[in-house]
Amino acid sequence: MTVEGKDVAPAVTAAGDRLEDRDSSTGRSTLTVGLLRLAVLVVALVAWQFIAGAFDVEFFISKPTEIWAQLWDWVTTGYLLENLGVTLQATLYGFLLGAVSGIVAGFVLGLVPLLGRLLDPFITAVYSLPKLALAPLFVLWFGIDLEMKVVLTAVIVFFLVFWNTYAGVRETDEELVDVLRVMGARRRDIIRKVVLPGSLTYIYVGLKLAIPYALTGAVVGELIASNKGLGYILMSAAGAFNTAGVMAALVVLMLIATIMNTLLNVTEKYVMRWKLAGH
Repeated sequence: MTVEGKDVAPAVTAAGDRLEDRDSSTGRSTLTVGLLRLAVLVVALVAWQFIAGAFDVEFFISKPTEIWAQLWDWVTTGYLLENLGVTLQATLYGFLLGAVSGIVAGFVLGLVPLLGRLLDPFITAVYSLPKLALAPLFVLWFGIDLEMKVVLTAVIVFFLVFWNTYAGVRETDEELVDVLRVMGARRRDIIRKVVLPGSLTYIYVGLKLAIPYALTGAVVGELIASNKGLGYILMSAAGAFNTAGVMAALVVLMLIATIMNTLLNVTEKYVMRWKLAGH
C-alpha cells in the first residue's frame, strides 16, 4: 500500500510486530510474577511449619499441616460449606446493597452541589461513628437473623463507596463538560460521556476497599449473635482453644476476599477497556 508515493506496509508491519512483542513480554512478565508469588508462598509455609515445631509455639500459631487437616475435616463433613454459605450470603447481599446505594448517593450529591453541601455535615457525623458499635442496635431492630448482618455490612460498605464516588463526580473535568455544552449536549449526555467514565476509577477504588470491610461486617455480626457462619466457627474454635480451627477460618476468609477482589478486577478491565486500550 502506498500513500503519496510512500510505502506504508513496512510501517504497519513494524507496528504489528511491536504489539506482538509487547503482548509476549507482558505474558512472560505475568508468568514470572506468578511463579515468584508461588515461591514466596511455599517458602513462607515451610518457614511457618519449621518455626512452629522448632520453637514449640504450635499452640499460638498452629502449623500449616494442622490447618490443612482441619480444613479437610470441615470440607468432608460438610461443616465448612454449611457455614460458608451463611457468611457468603450476608457478605454479598450487604456488599451489593451498600455499593449500589453508595454509588447512587454519591452521584446525586455530586451532581447537585447544593444538596451535597446541605447533607455533608450529617453524613460526616454518621460516618464518624464506629460502624461495628452499631451492631447491638441492629440486633434490637432486625433480630439475629440474616437481615441484621446484611444491614450492618451494607452500612459499612455504603460510606466507603459513597465517599469515593462523590469525590470522583466532583473531580469531573470541567473543560470537557464545557466542550460538550458548546456542542449542544444535554445533561444526560454529559453524565454518560464525561461524569460516569471519569468517576469509574474512584468507584472501583471504593469497591476494592469495601470488600474486606464487607467480610468484617458479616463476620462481626455472626460473632455478636449467630449460631452459623464463619464468625460462629471462629468463636467456637477460639472458645475450644483450637488454634488450627481459628487459623483455618481466617484462611477461608482470606480466600473469599481474594476471589471477590479478582472478580472485581475482571469487571474493571471489562468496563474500563476503553481506558486500558489507550495504554
